[in-house]
Amino acid sequence: MDDGRFPVEVTGGVPVVAAPEELDVTNAPQLGAALASAVADGHATLVVDMSRTRFCDCSGLHLLLAVRDRTRADGGDLVLAISGKAVLRLFEITGADHMIRHCASLEDALAQASPTGQAALPADGGKIPR
Repeated sequence: MDDGRFPVEVTGGVPVVAAPEELDVTNAPQLGAALASAVADGHATLVVDMSRTRFCDCSGLHLLLAVRDRTRADGGDLVLAISGKAVLRLFEITGADHMIRHCASLEDALAQASPTGQAALPADGGKIPR
């Protein structure tokens, strides 16, 4: 269901959804619906542009982890563009920064994603540090 609140734009063959300034329990379901729509359209790798996002609560984090699991199960990945310090701090505190691929800009996130469904892996083979 795409109600236009979180439209999916395909850039270079990769769906990009812009997250709101505040991602919380009030809008996480709508963002989830937009991302599910992109997956249902046959896209395995997604980019979420969180460059405007300044706040993310646990419902937003839970949604992103669930989407990451879904995309990986389909042979793809989730790549986030995160520039907000508070959002980055939440990811660091929870360890999500080691679970979800993220970049400082949308351009970098798109460079890591490919329309074939696989995100470009770093030199270490994409191993998650622990």
